[in-house]
Parts: sequence; structure tokens; C-alpha cells
Amino acid sequence: MNASPTPDVCLRGVDVYSGFLDAPAQQSLVDDLRRVVAEAPLIQPVTRFGQPLSVKMSAAGAFGWISDKRGYRYSPEHPRGTAWPAIPDSVMAIWDAVSDCARAPECCLINHYSTTARMGLHQDRDEADFSCPVVSISLGDDALFRIGNTTKGGKTESIWLRSGDVAVMGGDARLVYHGVDRIAAGTSTLLKDGGRINLTLRVVT
Repeated sequence: MNASPTPDVCLRGVDVYSGFLDAPAQQSLVDDLRRVVAEAPLIQPVTRFGQPLSVKMSAAGAFGWISDKRGYRYSPEHPRGTAWPAIPDSVMAIWDAVSDCARAPECCLINHYSTTARMGLHQDRDEADFSCPVVSISLGDDALFRIGNTTKGGKTESIWLRSGDVAVMGGDARLVYHGVDRIAAGTSTLLKDGGRINLTLRVVT
């Protein structure tokens, strides 16, 4: 881990640690995630209106985030009825290094983006304790990350997140609207079939 004592970039209150994970650390983390996904396979979630999301998801920890026709929610079980795997130590170490939070994350959401996947502007507000940050870890192809405001509408700004970057949404930026506009195919060789993996660590309860 190549962490700086302070973030390299602070955009609208979101702290970005560029190149936080070097190449060996990225590969090791991907290997850990493969073991997680072997226990909790990626799923194709749908909205409450039955429309499929463009990302595939899994999770680790006490909770996973579920999206289906019943709505958006945290669940202690994978849709197939099994408990989520534990969050890998390698992921927990990143939280400990950048979160400045006494509580441990209870969910590590795993989003897999194909090169055509997107994520619309949204808030992470299904959690009970907004004093705890959301920590985001990028692996694979570059993603154009858009950051808005704590209310809908208004001006937004964007930044490219690259493999090994870590972003922290905390404090006044905990509830900013954010999303992924596009993936830059072929910008990383980390994942065999391309695309991007994004991990978001959250305290749920």
C-alpha cells in the first residue's frame, strides 16, 4: 500500500488516495475477492420496477445490499439463502488505514462493471449511522466518477478513478450524490476479461 498521509485529491469533500494499492497489492486483493465470489456468486440485480442494473453484485460481511422487485435493502443472506463470506483481511486493512472510524465495516459491496456498465447518480443512505464514511476501492479499468451535491440537481464534477485508487466519502460528503458515467476499456490488465471491480465498505447498523 502506497498511502499518503493526506489525500492526493479532495473533490467536493470526497478524499481520493491515488495509487493507494500498488500492482502486487491489487493482484492479491483480486485473488481474495475470487474466493469470496466462489462462496457468494455475483448476481444480476433488478430495480423495484424489474429493470436489470448494468452491474453485477456480491458482498462480504454481516450484510449484503440487495436490489429486487421488493426494493433496495441490506440482507444478512445471499439470495440463494447462505450467509455472506467474511470481509477479507486485506480489505479491512484499507478501511483501517483511511476511514478514521472506530467502527468496523459490516458490508463490503462488490460491484462488477463490464466495459458498458454505468451507475446513475445516487446517495448511499440505507445505512443507520451517517457519521461513518463510505470507503470505495477501485480495481481494473478506469472509471469516470461523477460527484454531485447532497441534494438532487445542481452542478457536478468528475474525476477518473484508476486501479488501486481509494476514495472516502465522509463528513459533509457522506451523502453526496455520485455515480459512474463510463468505463474506459483496456486501461488496465488486472482483470483477465477487462472491466472494473469496485468495493464499497459501509457500516450498516
